[in-house]
Amino acid sequence: MKKLFSLSLVLLLCLSALTGCGKKTGGSELTKVTLNEVAHSIFYAPMYVAIEEGYFEEEGIDLTLVTGFGADKTMTALLTGEADIGFMGSESTIYTYIGGTQDYAVNFAQLTQRAGNFLVSREPIENFSWDMLVGANVLGGRPGGMPEMVFEYILIKNNIDPAQDLHIDQSIDFGSTAAAFSGGQGDFTVEFEPHATSLEQKGDGYVVASLGTDSGYVPYTAFSAKASYIKDNPEVIQAFTNALQKGMDYVNSHTPEEIAKVIQPQFEETDLDTLTTIVSRYHEQDTWKEDLVFSEDAFTLLQNILEESGVLSERVPYDVLVDTSFAENAK
Repeated sequence: MKKLFSLSLVLLLCLSALTGCGKKTGGSELTKVTLNEVAHSIFYAPMYVAIEEGYFEEEGIDLTLVTGFGADKTMTALLTGEADIGFMGSESTIYTYIGGTQDYAVNFAQLTQRAGNFLVSREPIENFSWDMLVGANVLGGRPGGMPEMVFEYILIKNNIDPAQDLHIDQSIDFGSTAAAFSGGQGDFTVEFEPHATSLEQKGDGYVVASLGTDSGYVPYTAFSAKASYIKDNPEVIQAFTNALQKGMDYVNSHTPEEIAKVIQPQFEETDLDTLTTIVSRYHEQDTWKEDLVFSEDAFTLLQNILEESGVLSERVPYDVLVDTSFAENAK
């Protein structure tokens, strides 16, 4: 009788442990990780593939995804400990380092290698050229942010002075420019998806240029964590990077239709046909890298763009703000 009671007690304790500790992978508890993303965009498809395909769980991570709605908010969440990992334009890591932050953010994985926004015109233009923006009113992005700086970088490449040759309206909040454009503001607007396609579907605008194509390869978004977190949790950063690499491998080996079906739960408000159109746009312009390594050349280009935009007061060291070891070892 005592043996039967003891066996029952052991079974009860085992069941309690399993139900109380959440999912298990290979007999180990999942590590909780909070990721704060700058925006929730189809542009970041490899990350959502990793989520929907269960790659983070496979690597032992219980991921909580939070949208920051702006790089400044994402960086604040990272530095204050509200998030373990931040996903944003890596210019934010440069700003905080120059600003004297002691426990600064270090980039450990680059996701996108082209800009993800598009120039939308009020009228269709068959043979668009950037000099058509001279004298125009364009709804742009916030000063110091990658969308705006890449836009200005393209203008300068085409011998257009962003300050003198056109008017760039930077007074509208991130995410609200499409609605303002539909309301009659601006001759052109710079939009991420799904806003660019949405404007076309409503007949309020027409995509005439891809900033990702015309700017060339640019280290647009990257994952970062505080230096102390990386030092204390290298196995978590490696597992996180492994999951991302699996997502990257998926988008580079599957069709836009297949990718769209996988990530649709992340974008329930967007129908599958529209989602496929948007994924195809990003797929065709070679948006996503094959690996997650943030190269020194890419970091130098980023600082060149910041310098040309007048927001960089001094150059920062690549080997301090970028750690490629996790991406290089990702599998």
